[in-house]
Amino acid sequence: MSIFTSFLASLVALEFFYIMYLETFATASKTTARVFNMTQEELEKESVNTLFKNQGVYNGLIAVLVLIATFVQPSPVWLGIFMAYIILVAAYGALTSDPKILLKQGGLAILTLLSLFF
Repeated sequence: MSIFTSFLASLVALEFFYIMYLETFATASKTTARVFNMTQEELEKESVNTLFKNQGVYNGLIAVLVLIATFVQPSPVWLGIFMAYIILVAAYGALTSDPKILLKQGGLAILTLLSLFF
């Protein structure tokens, strides 16, 4: 795995740690409201807050798995699988929520996946 691929994968992990932070620790913040195009009042609802925190844990786990596949047990195959998963989730979000999600959430993963082939 190239240094460039490792660098891109690290950026993907950082992105997902940031998403985890927004969803788990800064759930009702102005930044979270802006990023997810929701009002702070919506984010303060207990049901939404709980769902966001749960989703944040998943995003944090994705970040950890990307780092493991990059540095702890370097595996281009597993890194590719994680990037494909991230891209598919971003594509689903683009279809069901906002088309911009494909590049916002999946852009770095697309570049990382492509870098595995060069």
